Amino acid sequence: MENFIINTPTVLHFGQVVIQGLGKTLAKYGKNVLFIYGKGSIKSNGIYQQVINQLNLFDLQYVEYHGIKANPIIEDVDKAAKLGKRNNVDVILAVGGGSVIDTAKIVSIAIPVKNPAWDFFEAKVKPEKSIPLITVLTFAGTGTEMNSFAVSQNLQTKQKLGYGNDLIYPKHSFLDPKYTFSVPKDQTAYGIVDLIAHSLEAFFGGGEATLSDRFVYSIIKEAIDYGPDLLNNLENYELRAKIMYAATAALNKLTFYGRSSTDWGVHSIGHVLSLLYDLPHGATLSIAYPAWLKLFENRIPERIIEMGENLFGVKTTKETISGLESFFKSLNCPLKLSETGIEYDKNIILKTMKLNKVNGFTHKISVEDYDKIIEFLE
Repeated sequence: MENFIINTPTVLHFGQVVIQGLGKTLAKYGKNVLFIYGKGSIKSNGIYQQVINQLNLFDLQYVEYHGIKANPIIEDVDKAAKLGKRNNVDVILAVGGGSVIDTAKIVSIAIPVKNPAWDFFEAKVKPEKSIPLITVLTFAGTGTEMNSFAVSQNLQTKQKLGYGNDLIYPKHSFLDPKYTFSVPKDQTAYGIVDLIAHSLEAFFGGGEATLSDRFVYSIIKEAIDYGPDLLNNLENYELRAKIMYAATAALNKLTFYGRSSTDWGVHSIGHVLSLLYDLPHGATLSIAYPAWLKLFENRIPERIIEMGENLFGVKTTKETISGLESFFKSLNCPLKLSETGIEYDKNIILKTMKLNKVNGFTHKISVEDYDKIIEFLE
């Protein structure tokens, strides 16, 4: 087991009506709020008005930046940061899913600097401070509510990259499972895939950390045991709560401790697919994870079999891969690009994989492997 430091500075507020503590929490950080959200679903489901009530209750001044899309783009980060600078905001409030919160995270470090936000992703500038960020989660899956990571894409350079820095941890995150009741069945399924993928990215990291492995098994078993039931009972509070908590635990670094590294090769593949075809993030992962396992089936068979034994009670790599595919299929998530209905170009995928340097941190993917991956993706 490797040395590690546990430092998770996010205060997590979990459960029913936790929103009642939002205004008081925001007021601790100042009076001027930058309120970031998506394309308007929070207005139709009533969450927007509940948030506004909290802002008004504590006489907080706010400016809104909305329209954040799934698979967030760096242009929105720069525009929101410009709005925040112009209004001298004290605190950022992000209400939404992973795309909204990831965008707000980068905005929090972009406001104090003059550089365009993409410079962070290219390591041209390093943040020295951030605007405090408070989040209200409306989608379970991404885990961004309790970690120091964010993803954005640059449509001009055809890149989708991740970024990590302790300065972008949310100060507080509010998680009410009822706020995910309106998430439709397909998106709920994609969130379940996402939390499984996050857990496995840690599992396939470097080093031996048996307790962290057990955390991975438990988190994924929550998804396997309760995910299918949730899809048939979208307004069941207990099921929503189980999946929401599992999704947070999958990426709040609980599964990282004691490892020398995590991997993220599957996410690297998935990012290319969402960048090119705007597929939902979870859909790219249900396609990419089986493909990645097939690529590494003969390279790390013992680790894949260990996964299969603990999750599906099977003894071979092929049975393990089949078990994961069967579960994803039970959620009605695609296993192949051909199942998505999109028109894809293998040459463009290959070119974009090369441009984005698709790879893992632990298990290396060579450029020569790209053709095999694309074959498995089809």
